[in-house]
Amino acid sequence: MSLIDKYLYKKREKINQQNRRRLRNTNFSLIASNCTGGFILHDLKLQFRSPFVNLYMEPFDFIKYLEKMDYYNLCEFTFQSNLGYPYPVGMLDDLTVYFVHYKNEEEANNSWKRRLQRINKDNLFIILTERDGCTYEDLKRFDKLSYQNKIVFTHKKYPEIKSSYYIRGFEKEEQVGDLFRYKNKWSGKKFYDDFDYIKWFNGKN
Repeated sequence: MSLIDKYLYKKREKINQQNRRRLRNTNFSLIASNCTGGFILHDLKLQFRSPFVNLYMEPFDFIKYLEKMDYYNLCEFTFQSNLGYPYPVGMLDDLTVYFVHYKNEEEANNSWKRRLQRINKDNLFIILTERDGCTYEDLKRFDKLSYQNKIVFTHKKYPEIKSSYYIRGFEKEEQVGDLFRYKNKWSGKKFYDDFDYIKWFNGKN
């Protein structure tokens, strides 16, 4: 590990420790369309109370899952082995789930089922990120969902989308980039730190 990496690690750990001390709500379930949710939970050293870890879904399918969560949670996976991806790709009825950080289909399926049992529907938080083909129609559909605690990170301002939160730094791009990247070499802050997710989890945002 280089000196810069060691410095960033110490800065990041200090931020994480401060966030853990601030956090009061610790038994929530976080459902995220990509790896951002997993990084946040890892920072906070919380148990994964949702199967949406180390995977991603395209926004259209992610929103469709949220619209009929109870139905899809009862479905069994069928895996597609001929698509050419270096990781498992599963079909949950008509939804596609990309298990990016899983070694094989068995690991992906077992992890999904195990974490599915932990979902706390009474303490649910949802994150969508404007990427992976996210359209303006997807943003409007997401905004209409009845979930109380939902946020979509966007690369520009959408004042008409009530659940949107603008993350600075991706204005010249067509979508939000990797939010788990460091914003600069010295602060230890990542792009997703622009949003006070601790305040959100604590029910004050």
